[in-house]
Amino acid sequence: MGSSFEERREELGERLRLLREQAGLTGKELALACGWSAVSKVSKIERGRQTATQEDLAAWLEAVSLDEASRAGFVEDLAALQEEYLSWRNQVRSGHLIRQEEPIDRDRRAHRILAMELNVIPGLVQTADYARQVLQTSLELHGGPDDIEEAVRARMRRQQVLYEPGKRIEILIAESALVHPVASRDVMAGQLHRLVAAIGTPDLRLGLLPLNRRLPLVPLHGFWIVDETAMVETVTGELKITDPDELALYVRVWERLWLIAVEGEHARQILNRHVEDLFVLAAAESAEL
Repeated sequence: MGSSFEERREELGERLRLLREQAGLTGKELALACGWSAVSKVSKIERGRQTATQEDLAAWLEAVSLDEASRAGFVEDLAALQEEYLSWRNQVRSGHLIRQEEPIDRDRRAHRILAMELNVIPGLVQTADYARQVLQTSLELHGGPDDIEEAVRARMRRQQVLYEPGKRIEILIAESALVHPVASRDVMAGQLHRLVAAIGTPDLRLGLLPLNRRLPLVPLHGFWIVDETAMVETVTGELKITDPDELALYVRVWERLWLIAVEGEHARQILNRHVEDLFVLAAAESAEL
């Protein structure tokens, strides 16, 4: 049975702690040897609370005088961890376009694409205007080159997968994503119309998690399942989960949420109600002016 990202990071940290102790170094002495001003960094890495960089690992192994032959295993294990957890800062260093192009080929090869989002409309059914505002918030938060227009076009190209036969594509959106929009009112109106139009698209199952309906569990975050990989986005990065037991748990969460989801005409009614609410708010503001 596999282990989670956190467990493997803790295991690597424990192995590094043993190396430090075998070398007769205290945490403070190791930090000094590595050129780190913060001694707490040693403790965080050893307890699995922080992922070491390749530079951190090289400095650590040099400080404990580990022979070259024994270093390869540590380097490979860290590389595997870093591949599983991708930081946004590193991903957008070369711009947001690369981040948007990577899923295009992945989705084309996929047989199963499941997306559940609590606070944002999933990219596969975003309008260009909505995608632009979402990506702009990412640029403001994480920095990187301003290639938003190119990234938006790439995200729109990705949506062609919706019309490729032979795929299972299901999208589940919490109504909270409509109540707490991340885009302007005009953009949200267009986005809502896009969702209404998507209902009934062949090979696409689109559902909503209605407000005020008791949930069968507490969904702590959104997630995607693409074939045999679950993906979870956090503030700092993206976690890719391939362990079969953990993947099965995400599938169970997915299935239980669908038990209370609405689709078809009921979903269309909810979306149209939110469109009407936007017009009412706009009319009220115009009247005040």
